[in-house]
Amino acid sequence: MAAKGRNPEVVGIDESILDADWRWNAAKKAARSSALSRATQLRDILLFIVRQTILQPEEPIHEFEIAHRVLGRRSDFNPLDDNIVRVQMAHLRKKLDLYFSTEGKDEEAVITIALGTYKPVFNNRSKVSSTPSAASELHAEPKLPKGGLYEEPAQVPGPERHEARPESIALHAGGRLQAQVLVAAAIILALAAGCAVLWVRNKELRQSLDTMHQTLSPWRYQPDLASLWSTFLDSNRDTDVVLSDDSFLVIEEISKQPTTFYGYLGRSYVAPQQTKALSPEMHYVEELLASKSLGNTGEFKLAQRILAMDPLDKKIHLYSARQYMPALVKQDNVILIGGRVSNPWSELFENHLNFIENTIFEGFGTTTVTNRAPAAGEPQLYTSTDSVGYCVVAYLPNTGHDGKVLLLEGTSSEATEAAGDFLLSADQFAAFKNMLHTTQLPYFEVLLKTSQVRGTPLTATVEAYRIYPDLH
Repeated sequence: MAAKGRNPEVVGIDESILDADWRWNAAKKAARSSALSRATQLRDILLFIVRQTILQPEEPIHEFEIAHRVLGRRSDFNPLDDNIVRVQMAHLRKKLDLYFSTEGKDEEAVITIALGTYKPVFNNRSKVSSTPSAASELHAEPKLPKGGLYEEPAQVPGPERHEARPESIALHAGGRLQAQVLVAAAIILALAAGCAVLWVRNKELRQSLDTMHQTLSPWRYQPDLASLWSTFLDSNRDTDVVLSDDSFLVIEEISKQPTTFYGYLGRSYVAPQQTKALSPEMHYVEELLASKSLGNTGEFKLAQRILAMDPLDKKIHLYSARQYMPALVKQDNVILIGGRVSNPWSELFENHLNFIENTIFEGFGTTTVTNRAPAAGEPQLYTSTDSVGYCVVAYLPNTGHDGKVLLLEGTSSEATEAAGDFLLSADQFAAFKNMLHTTQLPYFEVLLKTSQVRGTPLTATVEAYRIYPDLH
């Protein structure tokens, strides 16, 4: 059965209501701006939420509506599996801020979207009206009477006045001067006391702000940690945290075959049944897994700790490996969590690495780390066990060579979590930085050896490292 269209008369009424509303015209003007005209999805989201706000002001706007009606997601869309709406809304807020601070800086109507909501807010820019000051009125020229001249005051007869003697005039003038000096001194003392109070209050406020900043962003007060994390959080570009795709990892384990990065982008790992030696049941399991987005708690905990470093939620964005896009890896700072076997995006940076993870799909699978160019005393192969893991941590330029990349590739989720402890601990990272014997933090790669029990990392020690000063 064909879907029923909306009543044309109702549509016409809606359009007439919208065209008569200044909020709709402000939204259309913003949508045509250079900041949004090429961002099709962001422009469509803006017009949709403004339309809903005008036509149905009492109704809330839900994430599902935007995903289904604007972004074309299916009716079984689940926000827990797909955070596309939250990601796009974050981008839309930034585009609106950019537009109203540049191209639309003279617009009277300003559109904002508060964090945690999908409903736009409309504000008028405040106008400062100039009114005559009391001081100007005091100093204004006196108005002349209609005759154009001041009249001399009438002489009022009175008792005979005696001329004051010079001695009394001097005494009177001296007393008045002394009074003026005392008044001036009192005013100066009052102002000094007020300034002292303001200085104390200002100092207390600064101390309170410093305490608040230190509570929200303690890493800024640790010079060694700040040398790393400021390159991500104080730059003029966004930072993307990309979690591994555990559904993809399980599919590889079922088929016993690794997949390259470009095979992952093209979804070649979900091949027809006849191209794989799998039973129909296992092929069904593969297809089912391919439709899900699985993760692990260790990576989620680490991602939460990284997101907490940006408490205002302005710089860091969270993605799954399946959601991520090639354009972003070139223009943004990137933090890739998980090895190549579960997060294929790390393959883009393997040509810069000395320590390479390899997974052998035999039995329950074994992950090793290959040392491409062993230094004196270093083995060529590091093999993980149930109690010993390894993690490669690399700090490199992004593919566009104007952003930063941080790779955390653990042989297990416990090893990856231990790498997060290493990067977020002031003591551990300071000890590693002292090994480098440099004042400025260079690009580097470090292999960590971890001890672990199921679900919990215990210790992490530096097994080997390399620095890459020539990449700067």
